[in-house]
Amino acid sequence: MRKATAAITGLVLLSFIISIYFYPQVPEQMATHWNSKGEVDGYMSKLWGLFFMPFVIAGLTIMFLVIPRIDPRKENIAKFRNYYDGFIVLLILFMVIVHIQILLWNTGIKISPNAVLPLGIGLLFYYIGILTENAERNWFIGIRTPWTLSSDRVWKRTNRLGGKLFKIAGIAAIFGAFFPELAIYFILVPVIFVAGFTVVYSYIEYQKELKENKRNKENEIGK
Repeated sequence: MRKATAAITGLVLLSFIISIYFYPQVPEQMATHWNSKGEVDGYMSKLWGLFFMPFVIAGLTIMFLVIPRIDPRKENIAKFRNYYDGFIVLLILFMVIVHIQILLWNTGIKISPNAVLPLGIGLLFYYIGILTENAERNWFIGIRTPWTLSSDRVWKRTNRLGGKLFKIAGIAAIFGAFFPELAIYFILVPVIFVAGFTVVYSYIEYQKELKENKRNKENEIGK
């Protein structure tokens, strides 16, 4: 955990250092947003363009590090903390890479976000699959529906299946790098399907558990 915290802190500091380094090299109005075709459609002033992402990274880091301390089921998070810390490192690293892509674009090195994002998001989705498969019941991490939060068995079944589906979604997102103009669909369609499917699946599994419990009680009474 200490190594992960050190790595995360180092990445946050690196994002600020990179911004300071690029300060003399970027224009007063920076391109900061691209549409699905990879065309610039949003700008920020130099100061915001340089430091908005580092502050977002710092804020997310604080939030993710606080979650294991405030979750009512923090003892369950401790059981898969290594996977959770790995996710934070990967997420912050991805955001730093996106930040670098934005800065390079504004210095004339135009690396398309449609090449960077599908690869990065695909890897993130795949790792989320690993994290989800190993997550124990808690209030912040994993596939959380009213039914998974109400039953350990439903939680495990839903998150194990959801983890496998997230891995598939991650692979699909990576393929989006080969079809830049369609990359957004390779990212969004699979993850929307996974989200919707796991909600329905968790409900069905919970109803099965209720019926099974009811049947067991009736059998006990019959005895």
